[in-house]
Amino acid sequence: MKNFDFLKTFVLASLLMPMLCANAQSKLDKQVLMTIGDKPVTVKEFSDVYYKNNLKSEVIERKSVDDYLDLFVTFRMKVMEAEAQQLDTSAKFKKELAGYRKQLAKPFMSSDDITDELLQEAYQRELKDIRASHILIRCDKHALPSDTLKAYNKAMDIRKRAMKGEDFGELAVRYSEDPSAKDTKATDEMPARPGNHGDLGYFTVFNMVYPFETGAYNTKEGEISMPVRSDFGYHVIKVQSVTDALGTVQAAHIFLQLPFDAPADEEAAMKQKADNIYDELMQQDGKNWNEAVNKYSDDRGTVTRGGALSNFTVSRIVPEFIEVCKSLEINEIGKPVRTSYGYHIIKLLGKTGVGTFEKESKGLKERIEKDSRSKKSEEAVLKQVRKEYKFNANDKNIEAFMATVDSTILNAAYEPSGKVDMDATLFTIDGQPTKVKDFVAYVKEKQTPQRYVTPATYAYQLYESFSNETMMDYADLHLEDKYPDFKAMVQEYRDGILLFDLMDREVWTKAVKDTTGLKEFHARNAAKYMWGDRVLATVVTVTRPESLPKVKALIEDGTPLDSLRSVMSRDSINYAFVRKGYFQKGDNQYVDQTEWKEGVVNEIPSTVDQTTVFVCIREVRQPEQKTLKEAKGLVTSDYQAELEDKWVKALHEKYPVRIDEKVLDKVRNLYK
Repeated sequence: MKNFDFLKTFVLASLLMPMLCANAQSKLDKQVLMTIGDKPVTVKEFSDVYYKNNLKSEVIERKSVDDYLDLFVTFRMKVMEAEAQQLDTSAKFKKELAGYRKQLAKPFMSSDDITDELLQEAYQRELKDIRASHILIRCDKHALPSDTLKAYNKAMDIRKRAMKGEDFGELAVRYSEDPSAKDTKATDEMPARPGNHGDLGYFTVFNMVYPFETGAYNTKEGEISMPVRSDFGYHVIKVQSVTDALGTVQAAHIFLQLPFDAPADEEAAMKQKADNIYDELMQQDGKNWNEAVNKYSDDRGTVTRGGALSNFTVSRIVPEFIEVCKSLEINEIGKPVRTSYGYHIIKLLGKTGVGTFEKESKGLKERIEKDSRSKKSEEAVLKQVRKEYKFNANDKNIEAFMATVDSTILNAAYEPSGKVDMDATLFTIDGQPTKVKDFVAYVKEKQTPQRYVTPATYAYQLYESFSNETMMDYADLHLEDKYPDFKAMVQEYRDGILLFDLMDREVWTKAVKDTTGLKEFHARNAAKYMWGDRVLATVVTVTRPESLPKVKALIEDGTPLDSLRSVMSRDSINYAFVRKGYFQKGDNQYVDQTEWKEGVVNEIPSTVDQTTVFVCIREVRQPEQKTLKEAKGLVTSDYQAELEDKWVKALHEKYPVRIDEKVLDKVRNLYK
């Protein structure tokens, strides 16, 4: 019997312990941890933010409670100051917050069941990259049935011709109403552009409108789809390839620029140059890659990082480039490939592929919420909230109103007749009526000219949109009450916007406009802003051999370097380009190859084409202080930091902080 009593006591204690701990935690949450100015801050207010930013999230360096306390106090003081300056009352602030709130609300206005289905579908599609072509026959989404049928039949006729063996690309050029299929000629504003013959290149999930994406993923490699309807019209899709997804790609290239319509001799010369560079790379097993990039690539923006491009996915780069990336192993260099931009020698640096479903699901879910496919989920939510908030339509009043709508609505000129009962109830939400006059106001605002529908059809389309929007707006108004997490997120964004606006006013813009203060700060800290060793040099690049003797003669004859450009223009010396300026180590590969001694002239011939570069050293300069103009970016940044430091000290005086050390000890123990 005693053993039973002991067991009973143990079990009860085990059951009660979590309850007692929860109660203790709840009591601690309500205690005031500190007072900033005259505003108390509870343990929960601090703990929620500390937990989210230091324990729940992936941070590089987690901070202790005491370290984070200082950041928290400073943040709260700045928000209080923003409120004191009434930044939260401005129209700009309200508009920006409303935009963020709209985005934050999307996950709370979707159906989990439908979202899960879409999530699984998106992940399966993400595993594959598709290359496809299409032929578009345009058809308005509100087109009359007769026009819709006409467009569909035209798409079907083209499909039949393709199925019988006619070249899909040629059919796209002749019949596709997608302008990108055809070549475009050069204009004063735009260069010539080659048509893609319907080839859309590579894409994966979310890169195309949802109906097109579905049509492509439901079509086997090498096959042609039935016409697929989207808001643009009907698409006939030919899937060229389905391959394992590259994911995010890291690649570098040596780029030789050449227009797609370059003359044959220029094309041949550039191809030969590309092949020579590739051969030179292969002779050293690619070990001289960075050197070759520096010497030859026309993509000067990537030269300093070994030709590395920003990470990209398959839909962001022309398909010829992707084809090479798909064929390479990591750190392998591909043979030169021609695109419409020129020649590329590509080195694959890395590729992520696609992670597990667990790893990818969060990002996919966020994209689903922003994509048109989310309408499936929104429709399910609409059905749910109509039930939850007791939506009740008055069919009799709806029909009575629709009977009064005439053809003026098709010209966007609708005005209600005197027969319309403006106070009649169309529907109620939680017993609150929405009346005919509310819908009439909506019609006047939203009506647009229509060509393909009857007045009644268009009026019902508008009514459907109006009733749905009214219902969802009502549900949206109650989100903060229904979901505490949503309320907390909106508060975070609110405070973040206020902080940004206040920092811009008190620090960032202030530092830029305070020219006197900026000059004074630079004078006090001039030793921090120094140039390294530099040379003043003139770099002359000669791209054609016929111009080389003339340029060389000018330099050897002592033609003033400042006059070179004008003298070459006067003597009609073409294919020679002059650049002069100050250079530090790493700024220019040819200057780096030259001895830094005044008067030195270095002639550097290319090993892969007919280019020759002359470097003329005019002056060697020792390290010296930068002027304010030369160092303005760094000086401004440092001055902003100084202004912020002084400002924060002033805020501490304005909003004194009092911390309850006993409560703080409890919080420390909580997060040990």
